[in-house]
Amino acid sequence: MANSSRAVNLDLATLFDRVSLQFRGLNPRQPGQWPMLPKVCAWVGATALTLALGWLLLVAGAADQLEADRRVESGLKDDYRAKLGQAVNLSELRKQKVQVQDYVTQLERQLPGKAEMDALLSDINQAGIGRGLQFELFRPGQVEIKDYYAVLPISVRVTGRFHDIGAFTADLANLSRIVTLHNLAIVPAAKDSASLLTMDAVARTYRYLDNAELAELRKARIEAEAKAKGARK
Repeated sequence: MANSSRAVNLDLATLFDRVSLQFRGLNPRQPGQWPMLPKVCAWVGATALTLALGWLLLVAGAADQLEADRRVESGLKDDYRAKLGQAVNLSELRKQKVQVQDYVTQLERQLPGKAEMDALLSDINQAGIGRGLQFELFRPGQVEIKDYYAVLPISVRVTGRFHDIGAFTADLANLSRIVTLHNLAIVPAAKDSASLLTMDAVARTYRYLDNAELAELRKARIEAEAKAKGARK
């Protein structure tokens, strides 16, 4: 057994010496004259280096692109599912769209046009007179232009009995056109009567903008945006 162990150790030492001998005195300028084992090691090293560089230059970039494409694919799948759900419920969505359009049309009918504003102001005035109220102030203010409609504030001061004032506000709420009251203030009247009150308020009426006004509004916005861009430059 001892002889066998010595023989194995001797063989390993001899093999190691032979291998190390092949790597001694190698001329890097003449690799073709190298022994076989150094050539194989050099070939394996060059192959490994080539694969590593190829991975860094080609495969790694492609892997990043693949991951990005997978995220895009996930988003497209979600979008497809959402659109598929809409397609399945398309008839119901169309019904809801028609209902919304009808509702918007009803609201628009409650907004007077530019030519109807005088009649609406007359209705507000008649509502107060019909309740026996005395108008001490009825002054339309400056029209406020919004995106799709205009607001006309009216400063109102009326004097009368409490129940008549309450009935007047209810009449305004029941008009066919939209009228809202803001900044209400009710105080005893200056007259020598304990039963009379004075109400100050701002009545706001609304009307839709006609095509000419909408075109003018869009033109003004475009000019304002152009001026803002020029100022930033």
